[in-house]
Amino acid sequence: MGLKVYINGEFFEKGQACISVYDHGLLYGDGVFEGIRAYNGRIFRRHEHVGRLFRSAEAIALQIPLSPEQISQDMYRTLELNGLRDAYIRLLVTRGIGLLGIDPSKCAGPQVVIIADSIELYPQELYENGLKLIITKTVRTPRYSFDTRVKSLNYLNNIIAKIECLRAGVMEGIMLNTDGKVAECTGDNIFIVKGSQLATPPVSACILEGVTRKVVMDLAPEAGLEAVERDMVPEDLYAADECFLTGTAAEIVPVVGIDDRQIGDGRPGAHTATLLSMFRQETEKDPG
Repeated sequence: MGLKVYINGEFFEKGQACISVYDHGLLYGDGVFEGIRAYNGRIFRRHEHVGRLFRSAEAIALQIPLSPEQISQDMYRTLELNGLRDAYIRLLVTRGIGLLGIDPSKCAGPQVVIIADSIELYPQELYENGLKLIITKTVRTPRYSFDTRVKSLNYLNNIIAKIECLRAGVMEGIMLNTDGKVAECTGDNIFIVKGSQLATPPVSACILEGVTRKVVMDLAPEAGLEAVERDMVPEDLYAADECFLTGTAAEIVPVVGIDDRQIGDGRPGAHTATLLSMFRQETEKDPG
């Protein structure tokens, strides 16, 4: 039996799960989404993800037609119907079917889609040996143009930077903001360890406030680290003892090189390994 996809309260076979070409989510990237993980049948940090979905929708004046509780129930229904206990969930809300123009008031109403499937963002060898990055020439969209805390369907800024990475022969890259400060990677948040301090860029640096990012910051004191948000420049990354990325799909992945510069001793750091172990324990405890 193939995977089934939820669209507006109904389930469709993966090959028949379709939305209209007139949907403004397709035409203009007008909508919001969340990427969420399920571990052992429990949706990890469900309240945080659903809450961010609704905040993102509110920020773009998009009225989600379901309550947070109903969306949570429908995600669990999607997992159950597909017989999945460990999965990646893509939850999205589009503006809906409209006309060939950007006016959102011409749309019939939002559409809610839930996909549950497997995902492997990085191969296992990179968790063991570490990831190499570049700093991209593509800069992060400034907050005065668009609030980067909104997880919107329009990811073209990140995609252009991702293409730059692939052309450079690496899987991921670091985007700076218009002030030349470190923002985030094309799909993940970034952390460095220097001494006993764990640092990550603040929201004002034009980042998405990642759910995994928050979990790691909360775990830091137990790992003997002081978690801080502070502005950073590329030189701070080059001089770090350790560096790693966080994201729902990636979890925690170590970084061993940036722009042909070795980070630390060129191997995944001890603090990174400790935090990854603690994070995975956290996924086992989360009530879902």
